[in-house]
Amino acid sequence: MAYEHGKSRCFTCDKERRTVRCEGCLQIFCYDHLTDHRQELNKQLDLIQLNYDRFQRALNEQINHPQIILLTKQINKWEIDSITKIQQTAIECRQALLEYKNDHSNNMKLNLERLTDQLNNIRRENDFNEIDLSQFNDKLKQLQQELSKPSTISIQKDQSAFISKISVVVSTEADIAMLNLTNNSKWKQNGNIIAGTSAPGNQPNQLYDPRGIFVHGEDCQMIFVADLGNHRVMEWKCGETHGEIVAGGNGQGNRMEQLDRPTNVIVDKTDESLIICDWGNSRVVRWSRRNPGDLQAIIFNIDCCGLAMDYNGDLYVSDLVKNEVRRWKEGDTNGVLVAGGNGEGDNLNQLNYPSYIFVDDDYSVYVSDTLNHRVVKWTKCAREGVVVAGGQGQGNSLSQLSCPMGVLVDYLGNVYVADFYNHRVMRWAPGASKGQIVIGGNGQGTQPDQLNGPTGLSMDHQGNLYVVNRGNHQVQKFDLDAN
Repeated sequence: MAYEHGKSRCFTCDKERRTVRCEGCLQIFCYDHLTDHRQELNKQLDLIQLNYDRFQRALNEQINHPQIILLTKQINKWEIDSITKIQQTAIECRQALLEYKNDHSNNMKLNLERLTDQLNNIRRENDFNEIDLSQFNDKLKQLQQELSKPSTISIQKDQSAFISKISVVVSTEADIAMLNLTNNSKWKQNGNIIAGTSAPGNQPNQLYDPRGIFVHGEDCQMIFVADLGNHRVMEWKCGETHGEIVAGGNGQGNRMEQLDRPTNVIVDKTDESLIICDWGNSRVVRWSRRNPGDLQAIIFNIDCCGLAMDYNGDLYVSDLVKNEVRRWKEGDTNGVLVAGGNGEGDNLNQLNYPSYIFVDDDYSVYVSDTLNHRVVKWTKCAREGVVVAGGQGQGNSLSQLSCPMGVLVDYLGNVYVADFYNHRVMRWAPGASKGQIVIGGNGQGTQPDQLNGPTGLSMDHQGNLYVVNRGNHQVQKFDLDAN
């Protein structure tokens, strides 16, 4: 509103002064507050520029991502191995042809030489008659027939795959797909049973004391469950009522085709093999999904529970007894300590029964420090961890946990943890002193909105949560609430 003497009220100080209108927000400011307004706009521009710079760094890191280098090396190896296999097969086939040619020619020559010697002999001895001549004619005709009608030679093609065909599948990883999430995201409180039944058992539709879970593929194409009590790993295609045994299932034992109380499983996306914590056998094993007979123990003498893999293909394993987490590169015999390793305890450089783990894009390791009732974050090369959830003693308040198990972290840095004895899943924002209950917290039970000793925890590309309900011998899916 205009006033006398060409003055108007400033939007900021509400005083009648000579003013200027901002063409952006269309508000009127006095000269002093116009300067303040411009300074605020400059701050906002600086923030936008900072976000642009961060995105540029993230883009450069993705362009030079070590996973691309790793996959390129694998493609090159596949190429060399395939060419070698083709060349070796070609050599073998040429050798077979050469051997046939030599054998056939030599036999023909040998028979002809024998017949020629006989002819020369009877001519020299002048000892033959019509019967002998007829026999020689028959033998010659036989040789001529063999020469004119050789053995049928052809190339036989095996219909089975001689060389494994590979392809590059480009898909967004969970962190990118979970952009649907916010700090205030909620989940539908009634979970759907997607694996197992209401009772324990060893049938294809049952589980017995399940532990770890891995959701594989976009929009949950399949899940893998460490079925500890049945000494097997089960694969459930989403929407199916029955699972399939993909590892173990041959009784409790220590043979390569057996498992003994497996606690966890993940999928190595570079070759689609399963990596399994074979806890009862104190080993970590690799089971090929492409070649069922290809079984390999890759780590020995370890009381393993948690498994994770970073973008470099390095494997992280927690040890319940040594109270540590180690990183293993392919071919390593000892691994590198990345968390704990200073004995059992509750200091920040110690762990007490580290169970489930998670590794983020910065190679920080999140550890469910179960008997310390906390989750600790160990950044790369750190000498001690930082408590990011719990750490206030065992309890059921929003600042406490009671034997945390499964853990995962979204792209916002929120930590999700399966709070075992509180029968709930908690979310802790970065720097928060208290968590939020996102699933459960309605007491121990079998109702759709209740949990019973949750252990494994996972999330698909749509942000839906998957909880291993250990006490109920089942896996439940909790859909992200879009409302």
